Order: sequence, then structure tokens, then C-alpha cells
Amino acid sequence: MIKFSLKCAQGHQFDSWFQSADAYDTLAARKMVACAICGATDVEKSVMAPSVRAGRGEAADPDQRHSLSAPATPAEQAMAELRRKVEAHSDYVGTDFANQARQMHEGETPSRPIHGEAKLTEARKLIKDGVPVLPLPFRTSRKVN
Repeated sequence: MIKFSLKCAQGHQFDSWFQSADAYDTLAARKMVACAICGATDVEKSVMAPSVRAGRGEAADPDQRHSLSAPATPAEQAMAELRRKVEAHSDYVGTDFANQARQMHEGETPSRPIHGEAKLTEARKLIKDGVPVLPLPFRTSRKVN
């Protein structure tokens, strides 16, 4: 496996893993490599430095252990900050989101900030019924039901 730093025609930078350098070349030639931010398929390799491990099993930068790419652009940094605030200041309710949002809207339970998951049909019904909800532009990393 090899990780490449990539850049799309819109200037978005992101990292992605490939089976080999040849695998990247084949996929890129077929326009099967898409920008992780905007979905554009006009993607090319960008300048990158090799990743050197500090010791056995440890990444050189501890902050990079759990993510493929640190936020680089102001938009990515704003998205990361939004995610941090949502996860820090609201309760994750998992797949019970639609039910709990409706109960709070109808006054059956006390209001509190929540985030979770809902099927598209459930979300549309909430919006149609006037329940104030909005989709988050990221998946939550905290799933503890």
C-alpha cells in the first residue's frame, strides 16, 4: 500500500491510499480517482514528503495516527472546528435521532443539543412537520449507544 498526497483542479489537497503506484496511475487515467472534498476527477499527485516512523508502530506525528490528512485549507479547518464543536457540545443519540428530535419539538422531553443519524425519509418527515433539524456535512466519529 502507498499513500499519495493529491490535489484536484480546484486546489483541494487530500491524501489517499492505493495498492501501488501503478494502481494509482490506472485509476487516475480512467478518471476513477475523485477529490475527497468536491468530487472532481481532475486529480494529480502533489509534492509530498515521505512518512518516517519515530519508532516501531508509531507515526512521526502523533496527531496523524488516526486521520489520513490534517485539515490544510481554511475550509477544511473550519469543517474540523465545526465537527469539534458539535461533538463537544451536543449528545450523540445514534439512530434514535429522529425520535428524540420529535419528542423535544413536541415538548415530551426537555430540549438539549443532540446529533445523530436518521434515514432520509425520517429527516424529510421531520422537516415537513416543522422540526428544526439540519444535516451535518460530516460523519460523527463518536458512536457510543
